[in-house]
Amino acid sequence: MSTITVICMALLGILLFLLGANVTRNRILRGGGNQAPTDPADRLMIAIRAHGNAAEYIPTLLVLLLVCSFLSNSWLVDALAIAALVVRTSHAVGMLTAKTLAGHGPLRDIGALGTYLVGIAIGITAIATL
Repeated sequence: MSTITVICMALLGILLFLLGANVTRNRILRGGGNQAPTDPADRLMIAIRAHGNAAEYIPTLLVLLLVCSFLSNSWLVDALAIAALVVRTSHAVGMLTAKTLAGHGPLRDIGALGTYLVGIAIGITAIATL
């Protein structure tokens, strides 16, 4: 497994934990009251969804990258690891900087579409390297 892939995988894990810590920070700032907001413009709701979305995709990306790394020593795995880090970070930044979750923004949309494309590419790479 290359150093680049390991660093990208570690940074994806760190991103997930930072997003989780941001939820905790927002809950503390809120104090009491509604800890399960439904308003798409609520900062706690945005933090919860940014973390939740990352938690839905990052683990699968990590497992697929791990599989690809064991099956191949190709530069393609490094490129896919970098791409996964870029799209997931873009998505998180796009969500956290949005005024509301009701709309879309370029970082969020690029991050979402990129996640699907990179995830599929990593899956195909895992199959192709067998």
